[in-house]
Amino acid sequence: MKVTDGSGNIFADLGVDAPDEMLAKAQLAHAIIGIIKHRHMIQVEAAKVLGTDQAKISALANGRLGGFSIERLIHFTKALDRDVEIRIRRKPRSRSKARFHVVLA
Repeated sequence: MKVTDGSGNIFADLGVDAPDEMLAKAQLAHAIIGIIKHRHMIQVEAAKVLGTDQAKISALANGRLGGFSIERLIHFTKALDRDVEIRIRRKPRSRSKARFHVVLA
């Protein structure tokens, strides 16, 4: 059996367009759904807090992220009383391309 090490970004490994952004969206969605679950909120309650409808919360929970921008996911995160920090810095010389990365605290 042939085994190939992953890059750490499944979207890059699959050849998806804009893999860093897709991974960031997935990480943000995971955090949002985690907060909702931690608060024992049902989707209708979460939708009210986030200013959307239950169907969007369901899509988010099921990983259907096509209808969500990073900006909208950041808005959801803030609506759930979480600070969002964006840090810009030089990329290391050891890496050929700059990346977009989400760090969950």
